[in-house]
Amino acid sequence: MKMGLLEKWHREFSFSKESFTASPVTQMQPIPWVKLRGGNDKKVGIVFRSESGRLVHGGEVRAKQGCWSLLKGGIVPNVSDPVDIFFKSEDREAKISVTKLSLKQFSKKEWKLKQDQLIEKIRKNKVRFEVTYNNKTAVKDAVISLKQTKPFFLLGCAMNFRILQSEGYRKWFASRFAITSFTNEMKWYTTEKVRGQENYTAADSMLKFAEENDILVRGHTVLWDDPKMQPSWVENIKDPEDVRNVTLNRINSVMKRYKGKLTGWDVVNENLHWDYFEKMLGVNASSRFYNLAYKLDPDVTLFVNEYNTIENPGDVTATPVKVKDKMEEILAYQGNENIKGAIGAQGHFSPIQPNLAYMRSALDTLGSLGLPVWITELDMPKCPNQAKYIEEILREAYSHPAVEGIIIFAGPEVSGFDKLTLADKDFNNTETGDVIDKLLKEWHQKTSDIPNIFMVDHENEEEDVSLLHGLYNVNVGHPQIKNLSTSLCLEVTKEMGPRQVVRVVINA
Repeated sequence: MKMGLLEKWHREFSFSKESFTASPVTQMQPIPWVKLRGGNDKKVGIVFRSESGRLVHGGEVRAKQGCWSLLKGGIVPNVSDPVDIFFKSEDREAKISVTKLSLKQFSKKEWKLKQDQLIEKIRKNKVRFEVTYNNKTAVKDAVISLKQTKPFFLLGCAMNFRILQSEGYRKWFASRFAITSFTNEMKWYTTEKVRGQENYTAADSMLKFAEENDILVRGHTVLWDDPKMQPSWVENIKDPEDVRNVTLNRINSVMKRYKGKLTGWDVVNENLHWDYFEKMLGVNASSRFYNLAYKLDPDVTLFVNEYNTIENPGDVTATPVKVKDKMEEILAYQGNENIKGAIGAQGHFSPIQPNLAYMRSALDTLGSLGLPVWITELDMPKCPNQAKYIEEILREAYSHPAVEGIIIFAGPEVSGFDKLTLADKDFNNTETGDVIDKLLKEWHQKTSDIPNIFMVDHENEEEDVSLLHGLYNVNVGHPQIKNLSTSLCLEVTKEMGPRQVVRVVINA
């Protein structure tokens, strides 16, 4: 049966083949250069086949005809046998050339070391404090106290209507998270169950709770392209013009109501896996909806949000290349060139060892657009190694420069999140809950005192302190001089370069 599948692929795709012997290591990254000879620009994918006939997708790239393209991918080997590598194209007439194929193997320790190096590079800046009097002489033995008031990278959590019913849930949530999205409460089938009778009560109340606790809210979702996820009365409409009218009313209603109150919107959710609106209203339906959303709220970030983009290389419907193509298609539509676009990779992982090498290559592809990438719905079914796997996924996302934030679909037992349950009925942490709290703490700069630096050798990097990107309150004092003190606000960002020098002048 396996060979039959492969033979079918040979009939449907153009193929090139290489071979190697796999060994069971933590991660493996194949990095070949590929080129199409004949045909138009097409996606070229890499597929691994073990001796048993098992096929594993490892990544893809959109190759240009006649030009060499770098194809990054990844697999988690679990065999020690010869493995064939196939390179496939959608174009049956195309011929694929492959050169400089390399297979990089990484142990868990090596992978973690690389993550830590990336985190140090992309999430932190070197900062040097120099405290002087007006005459530019050093204030010896001054002490600088730092407190981060706002981290710029956010690890957030979804919430649902049950938070309105439980004070314990509200306290648990507000003590941890600075950003959220609502699971169902803003969706069309929730807010307009009966045509013409809108009810935003739950969403409004949840938004009020978020605002009272300085929690940002990401909008989910204006529309959903899955035909089964429309309000039941919409599913029964057969007239395209009537569908157009009720859809435009929906966009206007929800976006005007929450204008200026949200950080972003999923405009047409999962519009690669599904095409309800395209079938009803034409192939450019999504692009037109993004255009209207942009006109209604030009300052809000508008997402393309899909599943199986980073977590499942076997699903070829919403691969990173296709998601990138969809975002480019939307931005190329007339009037959409100035949209604040972003990519949402949902991240519904299976309860197995995550393929971090593929995840990294997928994020590389998504990030190549230069737009923000968010992990928007991270979860995983319960399994013995859930806490370990979730931590690996979160660290991989955090170590990627394109990723600007993460929202997990999780909560305490009372919330009803039955995949990622972070606390029991008494709000005591589960093992996975411990992981989330650990990372929230780790990704927030510790409050600390550092010594004043005023050295002749301004190139000595040992005099710098490494700070996570964010906003800080800085207090400068002296243990022996009571009246010598000052305060300031400090912003640490990647845009300020690898090193910032903060000069504090004491009027004394």
